[in-house]
Amino acid sequence: MTEFVFPAGFLWGTATSAHQVEGNNVHNDWWAWEQAGRVKEPSGAACDHYRRFREDFDLAKQLGHNTHRFSVEWSRIEPREGAFSDEALVHYQEVVRALRERGLEPVVTLHHFTSPYWLARQDGWANPRVVDRFARYVRRVAEALDVRYWTTINEPMVYAWMHYLAGTGPPGEHDLSRASRVIEHLVRAHVAAYHVLHEVADGTGRQVRVGIATHLQPFLPCRRWWLPDRVVASLTHQAYNLSFLDAITEGRLRQPGKRPITIPDGRDCMDFLGMHYYGRAFMRWGALRAREWLGRRCDTRHHRQVTERNALNWDVYPPGIAEIIRWGARYRRPVFITENGICTTDDAQRERFILRHLAWVAQAIQEGIPVIGYLYWSLLDNFEWAEGYRPRFGLVEMDYPTQTRRIRPSASRFAGVCRTNTLQHTVPA
Repeated sequence: MTEFVFPAGFLWGTATSAHQVEGNNVHNDWWAWEQAGRVKEPSGAACDHYRRFREDFDLAKQLGHNTHRFSVEWSRIEPREGAFSDEALVHYQEVVRALRERGLEPVVTLHHFTSPYWLARQDGWANPRVVDRFARYVRRVAEALDVRYWTTINEPMVYAWMHYLAGTGPPGEHDLSRASRVIEHLVRAHVAAYHVLHEVADGTGRQVRVGIATHLQPFLPCRRWWLPDRVVASLTHQAYNLSFLDAITEGRLRQPGKRPITIPDGRDCMDFLGMHYYGRAFMRWGALRAREWLGRRCDTRHHRQVTERNALNWDVYPPGIAEIIRWGARYRRPVFITENGICTTDDAQRERFILRHLAWVAQAIQEGIPVIGYLYWSLLDNFEWAEGYRPRFGLVEMDYPTQTRRIRPSASRFAGVCRTNTLQHTVPA
């Protein structure tokens, strides 16, 4: 058994997103998508977090957390184009205040998969004017909230894939060309937001650190012996994991089959690298399908390299979190694990998941890579988009009909690590 002490000031906590926990976000595109019957079940009241946030932050404090990442809901703040809601901005000011009163550092995400319905009706993120609209919204939020840590856009590549390739979220498209256009606009929107956040901070004397919250995933060949599978895995890694990060640090966006695009003012637009890790994906060569970037994904339920899965049959592979952290070292920015979690009804599996992944985070830190924090997804069970309420990610169990919260044993085990800043672990496995 080895004891590892995390760096002083390490950020410990959880993450949530507005639409998944607040409830009744009636002005965004996902709400309209749900009302049209395009999901297994609608979000409805969700966890009623919009009204119960103080109760939920009491739980986070009780569990030894010192940080909480949440998203502000654009459609609440700007329910009609150009019409900003002072009431919504005051609400999020109260959220920030409630966190600070409990000793929790706020980390604010400005876009987490949902967009105002008025924007969706203007072709959403496929419309180049979205960049200016997003920057305008970001400015209003930045002027209202005194926050140090910001993530501009949550999982931009997942957003493009889920909404414009897989079609599992609004507008439900299967168009690679449109997805590529959306990625370009997301890059430009991040760059614009980065500069706006720093400009507002400079004008008010605040200190801010602005990052991106990106999902990273090792892509392996389905058949290690088959060269075409290895090629498609490598190309997918470049396109999915690295292209966005390269664009906001180098100022050039490279996408397969397209000429590189220069992003004005796009160099060095990242103060920290927010990383999300859930597991690996396996790729095989095949005809390009509308629902994939390149090639085809293997069904991990039948893949011999996958020895553990979560309730959604996603691969569970703890060493992968150290692998993505090592990729992050190339960008020479502090790494922040802004999401890592498991959906399972077996809480013992959740506890093992957390401790094993933390052991690999500790390994990366020992290698000299600056990691500043770890946030588990999620504080609460929540609405998991197209999957509805069946997946259970929370450290806190939700009984949705009664809105009762119950702390799971895994949350208490994680709390011990958070309070002591120390992990007792064996060799990472």
